Amino acid sequence: MSAAPLVRRRWLIGVLLFLATVLNYVDRQVFSILAPDLQQDIGWSELDYSRIVNAFQLAYALALLAAGGVLDRVGAKVGLAWSMVLWSLAAASHALARTPLGFGLARFALGVTEAANFPAGLKAISEWFPARERALVTGLFNSGVALGIVLASIGVPLLSAAFGWRAAFIATAALGLCWLPFWLAVYRDGPLADARAAAAAASERAPRWRELLRYRQTWAYALTKSLGDPIWWFYLFWLPKYLAAEFDVRGTAVIPYLTAVYVAADVGCLGAGWLSSALVKRGVGLNAARKGTMALLACIMTPTVIVAGTLDDPRFAIALIAVACGAHQAWSTMVFTMATDLFPSRMVGSVSGFGGFVAGMVSIVAAESIGRVLDADATSYLPIFVAAGLIYPLALGVFHLLSPRMEPVPPPA
Repeated sequence: MSAAPLVRRRWLIGVLLFLATVLNYVDRQVFSILAPDLQQDIGWSELDYSRIVNAFQLAYALALLAAGGVLDRVGAKVGLAWSMVLWSLAAASHALARTPLGFGLARFALGVTEAANFPAGLKAISEWFPARERALVTGLFNSGVALGIVLASIGVPLLSAAFGWRAAFIATAALGLCWLPFWLAVYRDGPLADARAAAAAASERAPRWRELLRYRQTWAYALTKSLGDPIWWFYLFWLPKYLAAEFDVRGTAVIPYLTAVYVAADVGCLGAGWLSSALVKRGVGLNAARKGTMALLACIMTPTVIVAGTLDDPRFAIALIAVACGAHQAWSTMVFTMATDLFPSRMVGSVSGFGGFVAGMVSIVAAESIGRVLDADATSYLPIFVAAGLIYPLALGVFHLLSPRMEPVPPPA
């Protein structure tokens, strides 16, 4: 295939990965948007809610541990296709729930089946995109998170108001089946896939755990991700409840607030990817480009998220949360890009899966802690915002300590 068709195909693949992430987050966000009203109708405590959230996070973390290795064996095409089908069914199953336990089981199923999306996307990016473009396309891929939440924030309250909450789960779940035939038709093994993997993918082993765990780069990725992810889960699962508890904003009234936050998150994803890629294209080394971008983001996030927790006006609070959330998703783009920078494509699925597992387990502890704090006082959000703001400089320090020069790992023999 000549150069021009290859370029077109890889950016079409980038768009399809973006759309998969949109659908991934539409399906996982339906529950949290409906949670304030479901809590009134069905009845559960803040601690019950945190445990429903943790059912998803536990399943997601455990599945990530396996998903990366499976994807390194079967490839991004097959793995992501099956994941899309199964998570669409799991998302629709929420419509059958009647109790907190029922929602917990549905969330667990969704967590298991959604776990392949990010390892598969990063694996596909490592196979199709050169280093100078990876941050940009990872920003595009990761921006699907925010757009998915925006679409869910607008569509779910309207669907629920018009047809009931069960219809909202079923309608959003059905969208994944529309994406599937395009993915199957477009995706092929990429030109940057490891030569040995391209020659003998069916017979070649995936990297062993003892190989992954001995690398400082593995821990640099896993621990940096683990420190940032709980903050994102807090935004994702508690922001609608924060608006309801602190400002009595609920139902369709949340639409402009959540839309503002997650549009900012989309801008952050694309902006960080563009900035980091532009620096690399101008001759700045990967180490300086990636870490410099992350340092700038930490300087933005730490004060804004802390100050947001002190405000009494929802408009000003959401304005600062929007800035912090946009910067967080930019940060997340840099962390995802780190996996493709530090590891050869045949290891990316396993490494991203392991990092997601570690981050998921940390996020479970964080969610349980948040639930206990808010169960004692449903308006006690300020300590959570303060802790969130202080995490970012700590995470950057951990990253630099474990990977001071961002030296890539050689392909396994």
